[in-house]
Amino acid sequence: MGSALAFRGNKAALPQKACLGCLRPMTWRRAWAKNWDEVKYCSDRCRAAARNPLPSR
Repeated sequence: MGSALAFRGNKAALPQKACLGCLRPMTWRRAWAKNWDEVKYCSDRCRAAARNPLPSR
């Protein structure tokens, strides 16, 4: 993750991908640096919603 490690304030240069729960774009975070390829959801709420989908009506 060369570009993320060289981050110098330009947030537009950080990598992004879509959350599998809400489809909103997620921007790379330092906390996700070691496992960015494994990150699927933007929040605990999206992760919980994916585990327990709402019943269809």
